[in-house]
Amino acid sequence: MPEFTLPGDAETVVKTAKTYARDLAERTLATAVVAAGGVAVAAGPADMFHASFWETMAAAGIAAAGTLLKGMAARAFGTKNSASLAKGV
Repeated sequence: MPEFTLPGDAETVVKTAKTYARDLAERTLATAVVAAGGVAVAAGPADMFHASFWETMAAAGIAAAGTLLKGMAARAFGTKNSASLAKGV
């Protein structure tokens, strides 16, 4: 009888769709917060340009949407239950 082997390493096998969803949500939210903070600093104390609250939120939303799409692509091309394109992360 042939030996049964699981695809990938043990960590990859143990991860679930719930883990992937949590990973993707965390990365997307973190990107939105960091992007909003960056735009707020650039528009405020750094006075690099002037952005309203809604322009700041739009910039953060665009960055977060990019992270969301990248995480979805990672599911298709990277480790199946991780939002990282790096294998085994």
